[in-house]
Amino acid sequence: MIRSNPTLTAILTRRIAFFAMVAMLVQLGVIFSDYYWNVGELSRLYVEQETERLASGVGDRDGAVTYQLPETISRRYAHSQTGYVARIRNDRGDLIFESCDDACESRFLPAEVNPPDFWLRTVKPGKPLTLVGGRAFKIGEHRILVDVATVGDPENLASGVFWNEILEHMIVPMSILLGLVLGATLWSVRRALKPVKAAADAAELIDPMDSRSHLPFEGMPREIAHLAVAVNRAFQRVGDLMNSQRILTSGIAHEVRTPLAAIKLELGRIDHPRARRAEGDLDDLMHFVAQLTALARLDTFDHSAFEEVDLVALTTGVAEQLAPWVYENKHSLEVFADAETASVSAAPALLKDALRNLIENAVRHTPDSTQIIVRVGEYGIHVEDKRDLRQEAPPHQTRNTDSLGIGLKIVERIAELHNGSLRRSTSPYGHVFDLVLPGGQAKTGL
Repeated sequence: MIRSNPTLTAILTRRIAFFAMVAMLVQLGVIFSDYYWNVGELSRLYVEQETERLASGVGDRDGAVTYQLPETISRRYAHSQTGYVARIRNDRGDLIFESCDDACESRFLPAEVNPPDFWLRTVKPGKPLTLVGGRAFKIGEHRILVDVATVGDPENLASGVFWNEILEHMIVPMSILLGLVLGATLWSVRRALKPVKAAADAAELIDPMDSRSHLPFEGMPREIAHLAVAVNRAFQRVGDLMNSQRILTSGIAHEVRTPLAAIKLELGRIDHPRARRAEGDLDDLMHFVAQLTALARLDTFDHSAFEEVDLVALTTGVAEQLAPWVYENKHSLEVFADAETASVSAAPALLKDALRNLIENAVRHTPDSTQIIVRVGEYGIHVEDKRDLRQEAPPHQTRNTDSLGIGLKIVERIAELHNGSLRRSTSPYGHVFDLVLPGGQAKTGL
């Protein structure tokens, strides 16, 4: 859902483009009112542009002036009845091109008059344009005089003059300005948001159960840096609460164990079968309290306690500690290693609890003389109980239940904290549990 949201760069691009279009429309209105309703300025632009088109046909060949009427305007000046006339002379008054008769000759300046570089006379005020004007050009070593006149502007050349001004004085400059402003703005935004993006990437990797997790705010804009600092303070507060809860959980466990131990001590002084049964129930209760405490402690676990752990050495150590208890309960325990070492990043205390719970679960829920096999390898720990098929399972055995006991819940939670999983399956001989841990690196013996 977050990826469907537009990026800040896209938002700024759209807004800059929108306001640039608004500015261009406003400027279009200004230019329209300035040129369209200002007939004098429109007439001046008409003379400038039309004389420039006519002068583009003037050439210089071996010092002599030549002329070829441009094809784009040849139809307009084909004869004197089109509503447009033109005359081109050199500075000595020699005629180079003429599209008018003797009648229209009177509209131009006399041939003996040396005209200025630019002149304009409005014959009839208003629109459509009716005017006479001229302009001087320097082509090579020659000074060329170009005179034009229009009566009523039949082809509405004034509109072309108007749109040409819009193109040259608004669209082109504004497009260049928009490109520069948009490019510079986006570049500046990307530069300013680079540390913010790094913080966003770091935020996706933040582990709420790791007190070392924080957002980097170096190089951020001040406004966003304040947010990052506030988030870091919140995570620090969460870490403090986790530590407080851990202390509270340990205190509760200690307060509960003490009276239970005292009760068991008093029961030991009573020589009666019922007292022995009560002791057994009390042991189960103490074990249940210990499991509840361990489960509550997992919710306050801090991932900063992770370190490189050798699964082979850890499994061997736990098996050596539990072996006497396993044999006392008339079971057997075997450990196999598929590699010399298997290194993972984990919390050793939690892995020991998980393995201890798996072995204790196999002992408590299987009949006597069950063979418990522990296999450790590159990807985790495998625990399997293999009972003797010649013996019947005891009434309390939960062989086909789909629910997990609290001990296995603890193992599941420990696997989740390590980004792993607990897989449960059955075999003809009993149950199989696989504690899968990611990132294992095995090393075999030489």
